[in-house]
Amino acid sequence: MFKNELVMNEPAQLDAVFAALADPTRRAILARLTSGDANVAELAAPFSVSQPAISRHLKVLEHAGLISRTRQRTARLSHLEAQPLRDATTWLAGYREYWEESYDRLDELLTQLQQTATPKKRANSRQRKEKTASWRRRK
Repeated sequence: MFKNELVMNEPAQLDAVFAALADPTRRAILARLTSGDANVAELAAPFSVSQPAISRHLKVLEHAGLISRTRQRTARLSHLEAQPLRDATTWLAGYREYWEESYDRLDELLTQLQQTATPKKRANSRQRKEKTASWRRRK
């Protein structure tokens, strides 16, 4: 049976991470932060949305623990935090193992079905040939 400790221990954190990742703008912001810290203006540049809208996205990411924000003089920099992504990846990896095992069982079942179906097909083919031959003889 599939068991995942992360879900039992931190369900709200995991929910927040997946909710934050559900938005393409927030995923793009995270992708940008992989190359280093950035302020709101730098993060807003590639998007056709206002800086306040980007700030709201940053608050969601911060709430999920995906970024941290610090002040450096007058700028407020956003920094990527990798641990929540690792936790989400760990959670997903458990399901990957489950599905791989399920696919393996399905493959075994299909192989068994094909092996048992093959003699029947041959028998049916022989019966059809015999019927055809007897029909031809009657003519």
